[in-house]
Amino acid sequence: MRFWGVRGTVPCPEAALSRYGGNTSCIEVRCGEARLVFDAGTGLRALGNELLATGDKRQSHIFFTHTHLDHIAGLPFFKPAYDGRNHFEFWAGHLRAHGLTLQYVLKQLMQPPLFPVPLDILHACVSFHDFLPGEVLRPFADVVVRTLALNHPGGATAYRIEFAGRSMCIVTDVEHRGGELDQDIVAFIRGTDIVVYDCTYTEEEYGRFVGWGHSTWQQGVRLCDAAGAGRLVAFHHDPEHDDDFMDEIARQMTRQRPGSLVAAEGLTLRP
Repeated sequence: MRFWGVRGTVPCPEAALSRYGGNTSCIEVRCGEARLVFDAGTGLRALGNELLATGDKRQSHIFFTHTHLDHIAGLPFFKPAYDGRNHFEFWAGHLRAHGLTLQYVLKQLMQPPLFPVPLDILHACVSFHDFLPGEVLRPFADVVVRTLALNHPGGATAYRIEFAGRSMCIVTDVEHRGGELDQDIVAFIRGTDIVVYDCTYTEEEYGRFVGWGHSTWQQGVRLCDAAGAGRLVAFHHDPEHDDDFMDEIARQMTRQRPGSLVAAEGLTLRP
């Protein structure tokens, strides 16, 4: 698992946020020779540049947690998608409930007056898959991806990736309900090796943002403890949280749950 974008809401180029990174949501997961990418935030641009630099043209699957702008804004700048020799499969689980498709939503992003060229200019072989949360996906023969609906405005999807006896979960964007644990999430992450969790706010901040669709690192600790999960990784950082603020979150997290990490651009983890 490699983090290419870890910020939520909006990309942040300020120097005070540079150690953890200002690009929005994008996580690459490699399972042997298979590549899975989760979200197409602005971090996707750097991943695309890396693929071009290495000449890597293996088939890749891109899974969208949802299609809020911070999770799709990197797609128009993902250079490998303009190369007809590449092959990408796009997946989303939150749109069918609204009578929409992923292809339709991305076409709205890539058209005037929002963007000068249409989605069809992506010359790579691109396939679109809309599913319902709860379905089990098999993008590659030896990779299982389990899915779960999350509490977020407009809907979002969590993913659990299982490969070679290991597993990792990506649980963002999600809002918890005060005073209780989401038992569906507890069951979903149970026994997994790594849990990437929406830690946008602290408990002290959360009361000002009820209904905005996000959670806290403290809730992530409680969920992982209840599920007997492995390493907790804080993700989807608030754009107002600078590096010093994130350092303090990291210190508090590791005191409460040793081994926990705060995601930063470039961080690579192995279960």
